[in-house]
Amino acid sequence: MVKFYENYFSYDFAWPAVTLAYFLRYPNPYAAHVLSSDTLSRHLDPETGKLHTVRLHLKRGKLPAAVARFLPKIKESYILERSVVDIRNQTMETETRNLDWEGVISVVESQIYTPALPSEATAGEGEKTDVKLVVKISSRVGTNAREKVADATAAGVWTSWTTGSIQKSIEIVGMKRMREGLGRSKEGMKIVLEGLREKGLIVAMQERRERKLADRKEEGVQSRWSNIWRSAEVNSGDHGKDNDN
Repeated sequence: MVKFYENYFSYDFAWPAVTLAYFLRYPNPYAAHVLSSDTLSRHLDPETGKLHTVRLHLKRGKLPAAVARFLPKIKESYILERSVVDIRNQTMETETRNLDWEGVISVVESQIYTPALPSEATAGEGEKTDVKLVVKISSRVGTNAREKVADATAAGVWTSWTTGSIQKSIEIVGMKRMREGLGRSKEGMKIVLEGLREKGLIVAMQERRERKLADRKEEGVQSRWSNIWRSAEVNSGDHGKDNDN
């Protein structure tokens, strides 16, 4: 079972500013649940001029009680982010997906950022950036994720629930959470964009670095996925190749 969500929106800022803000969006007041962000790899393709980046985010959160009773306790989740910035054609494509509990719920979010086309309606309002968002949410509970919910099955909590109904409930909750998070995400981006416009890049970068160091010192977060990824990169000797799932 799979659910899709598609949305279109714009930022009242030029494309170069929006693409920069994307990489600077954490931390911000609307993303207190993001505990850490690490850049795993980054390279510029000399032939295409495209910038490829892979990052890892550690986010904190919990499932609603209506769904949590069927599933393991999930308090934190690692999110893998891939992005490609095409400066020549002024497009940025991004994809994020959760690495933990994919059998329970898989959320894949894709975005495309492009400069808004000028029109009579927007003449004189300044440059804008259009964003196309597509989200795919799916659950495989009861299929190849049985080993992760075996204890719940043995305990009999599935008695009045079919596999399909549980999958559907998880996907509905995931879609609701995603829509709620979208609004906060856009507000967080706007704060970063306003900061870049008012303070400039150097001051904004310095403040971001100070906040990030303070947050990490307070939380003491260690990214095990980051260490595993970097070890794999060193052993393979391949620092710029994407692994598409």
